[in-house]
Amino acid sequence: MNTKKESSTYTWLLVLAMLFWGGGWTALKILTESMPMDIIVFWRFFLMSLSFLPILYFFKEPIRLSKHSLVFIGASSVLNIAFMVSAFFGIKYGLAGAGSVIITSLSPLLTFVLVALLFKKSVSKHQYFGLFIGLVGGFIILELDDMSLFFSTANLYFLLCALIWAGVTILSQHSHAHIHPIHYSFFISLIATVVSFFYAYSSDVLLAFEQGVAFWVALIYLAVFGQTIATTIFFMASGKIGSERTSSFMFLVPIFALLSAWLILDEPIETHIIVGGTISMFALYYINHSKKSATL
Repeated sequence: MNTKKESSTYTWLLVLAMLFWGGGWTALKILTESMPMDIIVFWRFFLMSLSFLPILYFFKEPIRLSKHSLVFIGASSVLNIAFMVSAFFGIKYGLAGAGSVIITSLSPLLTFVLVALLFKKSVSKHQYFGLFIGLVGGFIILELDDMSLFFSTANLYFLLCALIWAGVTILSQHSHAHIHPIHYSFFISLIATVVSFFYAYSSDVLLAFEQGVAFWVALIYLAVFGQTIATTIFFMASGKIGSERTSSFMFLVPIFALLSAWLILDEPIETHIIVGGTISMFALYYINHSKKSATL
């Protein structure tokens, strides 16, 4: 495959992956209305682990586990479970579209801040300005002119999700030196499956088989399409066309999430979410662009 054709192929695959990720928020909303949190978390990770098996076979990469890789896997497993639990309750009490915008736009900003603080990275004036723009976007998204809205249950869970995902992102970036990304994702889902099973066992995980078609369609979509397939495409594209270009496609996730929530759940597309999300995403672009310029 020539370079131009390969780039075009991965562009379309990335759009598909972002569509899958965006639709996952609608799928999760459907699930929150069907079963308790612990059962949903277990089945999501269980199906995700199963769906990774053919991908592992396809890649045929030898699995190498070291002490360092196990530390990253264990920490990420805990954070992934925490993220899933927080996302469940955020979506349960809030809107799927709003949650996707808050988490997708604020998590990268929090990641940038955490990296700067934890690893004592120097921050340029341009990046400080970008962070300020991001805070303005977050102010609008969360409607901080009315503090009662900020302290809403859904908003607090969404903010917790954004912070947790920032931690997941940092761990993921540093894990690449010790383990293949596909193996990393598989073992995270496998450990999360085992841990969540012991938590959900008393709730009778077999109750899921009493649910209808809508439940299983949403669950399979969330676990297989919204996670395994989308993540695999993302990792493959990062290696082929570069992580910076690949990451730029993340801006499509909240768009697809808002549209799917509007079409399937009939959720309103709120003006403050659109305006604040757009400002925060511009801030992310500005920060990344200024960071790139500083290294040239």
